[in-house]
Amino acid sequence: MAKIDALFKLMNEQGASDLHLISGSQPFFRIHGDMEQVDHKSFENDELKDMLYEIAPDNKKKIFEETGDVDFAYEITGLARYRANFFQQRWGIGAVFREIPSQILTAEQLDLPGGITKLAMLHEGMVLVTGPTGSGKSTTLAAMIDHINKNKKCHIITVEDPVEFIHKGQSSVVNHREVGVHTKSFKSALRGALREDPDIILVGEMRDLETIALALEAASTGHLVFGTLHTQNATKTIDRIIDVFPAHQQAQIRTSVSESLKGVVAQKLLKRIDKKGRVAVFEILMVTSAVSNLIRESKTFQIPSAIQTGKKYGMQSLDDAILAELKEKKISPEDAYDKGIVKDRFTSFLKNPPEFI
Repeated sequence: MAKIDALFKLMNEQGASDLHLISGSQPFFRIHGDMEQVDHKSFENDELKDMLYEIAPDNKKKIFEETGDVDFAYEITGLARYRANFFQQRWGIGAVFREIPSQILTAEQLDLPGGITKLAMLHEGMVLVTGPTGSGKSTTLAAMIDHINKNKKCHIITVEDPVEFIHKGQSSVVNHREVGVHTKSFKSALRGALREDPDIILVGEMRDLETIALALEAASTGHLVFGTLHTQNATKTIDRIIDVFPAHQQAQIRTSVSESLKGVVAQKLLKRIDKKGRVAVFEILMVTSAVSNLIRESKTFQIPSAIQTGKKYGMQSLDDAILAELKEKKISPEDAYDKGIVKDRFTSFLKNPPEFI
């Protein structure tokens, strides 16, 4: 057993989502969104480096030595998988580990809105799940892939860095490819995927122009493509995709996005006040013909209005989702105000509303 495994077991027992290790400091857990110091001695740089290198593959150590950053996955059988990131910082080596539960939570267990499972059952096009780091994007995507795996007979390819949730084939065939291990890059994996008879392609992160362009191409040629972006809402997601491309290509890309994009799920996690834990809130955009026209005509600023009038299609705004949780007393007015988009929708719930909004 590796020395670090004891910390992972403690992390699991305390319900932490992340473990932070930094030279010269005690360990920290992130529990329900908050950083909590672990009752443990501080690590010296060489001691921490030895402990981290014990679990790192040789090729990942080499990359870390050359670049100062590296990602990989580590698994403790019977406990969980962990997404690891090593980095160099002022006091020496540092690392953050995100726990990936071995059991995939279903759409029903997560209480996902019906619009999200509706998007999972599409036959072609692009579906994006967005939100800040640590907002639960991977968990939502895993539940969507799990829903497909149980209900459709198809071929699913995931391309991730590193592979997170492991799906065993049920009604579908599932192949996992890890960047840096099974393929050189996201773009090379996407090029290869188009020759591997896929029905569904999951792109762990759409990081650059070429990856986004290839994903759009796959979505426009009869495949269902899932991807993630670090954007706050549906409107910003669409603008981000288009803005990645040079100005002279943007009109063409806008048309391509209007035809290929089928939905955007933007999510955030808010701390619960009724019990321990956090609750996910979602903005859901379905790309109807009306929304497609707004994208094509550079009128994405009108998308929030389209979401408000599109509830019959399964759409919902982030503010409506936050307000529903607030009225059920699951979250605090202060957190609702902080995470909400239109702040004045939440000021009446505050004990001490701000003078200026």
